[in-house]
Amino acid sequence: MNIALIGSGGREHALCKKLLESNKVNKVFCIPGNAGTSFISTNLEIDTSNFKLLLKTIKIHKINLVIVGPEKPLVDGIVDYLQSKNIKVFGPNKYASKLEGSKAFMKSICKNNNIPTANFKICKNKLDVLKFLKKSVMPVVVKADGLASGKGVTICISKFEVMKISSEIFMGKFKNSKKLVIEEFLSGEEVSYFLIVDKKNFAFIGSAQDHKKVGEKDTGRNTGGMGAFSPAPIITKELEKKIQNKIILPTLNALKKKKKPFTGFLYAGLMIKNNEPYLIEYNIRMGDPECQVIMPRLKTDLIDIITFSLKNKLNKQKIKWSKNKSMTVVICANGYPGKYTKNKNIKNIKNIKLSKNDTIYHAGTKLINNNIISNGGRVLNVTSTGKSFIKIRSRIFKLIKKINWKYGFFRKDIGWRVI
Repeated sequence: MNIALIGSGGREHALCKKLLESNKVNKVFCIPGNAGTSFISTNLEIDTSNFKLLLKTIKIHKINLVIVGPEKPLVDGIVDYLQSKNIKVFGPNKYASKLEGSKAFMKSICKNNNIPTANFKICKNKLDVLKFLKKSVMPVVVKADGLASGKGVTICISKFEVMKISSEIFMGKFKNSKKLVIEEFLSGEEVSYFLIVDKKNFAFIGSAQDHKKVGEKDTGRNTGGMGAFSPAPIITKELEKKIQNKIILPTLNALKKKKKPFTGFLYAGLMIKNNEPYLIEYNIRMGDPECQVIMPRLKTDLIDIITFSLKNKLNKQKIKWSKNKSMTVVICANGYPGKYTKNKNIKNIKNIKLSKNDTIYHAGTKLINNNIISNGGRVLNVTSTGKSFIKIRSRIFKLIKKINWKYGFFRKDIGWRVI
């Protein structure tokens, strides 16, 4: 089987590595991929927003299956387009992708189906914001409606800050957002709950806890994610039943009623308060960097799981997990999540010897003249598995020390919740 994997981040490197563990996979083409994927697969430098060119490439390379990694092509309708051309593709349709593509759409689904979430208001102008603030206690959360690469959410501690952030969104700071969602601030413990979904069934495919803030002790600006660990100890069988019955099932049923059922990876970002789950957000793909801690723990052939889901027979596939725990720490370019340094050589990485429990996933990297060069804000994900989170983290820090990349930084407190 020849597979095209769309995307260029750490998530795609993790998926690519897992796919190649299967004896059913002949070749993986990463579009466009990164330096890490170039060592294990074939990178194709193609603009993934050019669907016609993508289709032509798929046909040239005799691709049997397309797996879409990031959210933007999904929100733009890549699945609908490829399906209309009789190409087998794994991911949600354009309508269902609005679960992530529009915070307002997701919140409306919650309101119409009694799904527990923070109280909110969809705002199209400053007057809407002021109306919500009159009834609110600070802090509140302001969210850009559209995609914002994990940087469209701000916890505001003053009304002045709310108005400032709201004005920036209305003025077009995030080009996909002409409106915003303002909501009450929920305190508790955050957790990511992952599913794989077909038209009839869904199956659990891992839990993780992510660290979104750039600074230690969860301070500073939001990022795409500074590190993660899996599994999330907070998820008990009792809590999982609540998540599925109160949040997942009502969402999937609402989309089925619209005759636009969700298929693909679905990730619920949840706040757990007094052992009750509240939906913060949906992501319509595997998380990043959560994917990098979930894939090393997955024992079942990923291609088998995807094949069963494409046949709407997920209920026939048993998913098995390693008993090991997993953690990843993200090395970011200096300046991230603001203006960051680029095009810096990562010299030492080629000489590092990894044990079977260690992986360095590439994210923002590219290969130039056989040199690994930084090419993004989040550059590398150093991942390890084992029995104890504290020992795993210690192992990761030793690997980061060996990488010794002076143009980057990382959080030293990843996993503080469990350690």
